[in-house]
Amino acid sequence: MDAKLQLRVQRYGWDAAATHYHEAWQAQLAPAQDTLLRMAAPLLGQSVLEVAAGSGLVTIDLARAVGPNGHVLATDLSGKMVAQLSKRASAMNFDQITCKRMSAEQLETEESTFDHVVCALGLMYVPDPAQAMREMTRVLRPGGRLTVTVWGARSRCGWAEIFPIVDREVASDVCPMFFATGSGDILSQMAQAQGLTQIVSKRQEEKLYFKSARDVIRAVIDGGPVALAVKRFSESARNRVEAAFMESIDAFMQPDSSYRIPGEFLTVSATRPETQ
Repeated sequence: MDAKLQLRVQRYGWDAAATHYHEAWQAQLAPAQDTLLRMAAPLLGQSVLEVAAGSGLVTIDLARAVGPNGHVLATDLSGKMVAQLSKRASAMNFDQITCKRMSAEQLETEESTFDHVVCALGLMYVPDPAQAMREMTRVLRPGGRLTVTVWGARSRCGWAEIFPIVDREVASDVCPMFFATGSGDILSQMAQAQGLTQIVSKRQEEKLYFKSARDVIRAVIDGGPVALAVKRFSESARNRVEAAFMESIDAFMQPDSSYRIPGEFLTVSATRPETQ
């Protein structure tokens, strides 16, 4: 898919998912996001850029970490996500958070500006992840820390069949390389290619808990990366997708009809050297 078209798909896709994303994924993604926060370890008074901040699942914790004298610039490609996050931050009186719609591949900020740059589960959607990594490194101060979390290996993500199931109904090509950054040492190699050092990598396997089939559908189909494609479905196509997807995760259903779906996350943290 053409890169510009892919960006449009991502922008309007996450606009479509915005209604459901925050509540549908908050608990399930928390373990991976906690790992990112521990590895980034922002301090009071520091400045942080969050790329692909979405609805703010990590942003609020970053704001707490840097305190009222710090600053968090939260960016996302989706205007609806940015508006949602801005409203949430304002309601919670986090004046240290600034929200802007911005592409990860073209960060509209000066170089060497931030003590930390973080990206929680956003790099998989970028048409050119290497360019995004280059931009995130550019805006780091020397000695600053870059921390990125992505979904891990496809074989360890129990919900992964949603992509081919959706593509059978409509040629969405939503995330052709979704699991690429989580494979092997690719993410660490990307950091190394930008001259980053002190690279630390952590994989973690989790069981994503959903209390019902409805909650799984809300998260994966309505509040995830295929949300825009789903909007194009007829009622019969939607029913076929739901049925096929639920069959693909049938092995993860519990006796009480809840679901514990395996998922793997990969977090890599690295430092921009003081001199390059």
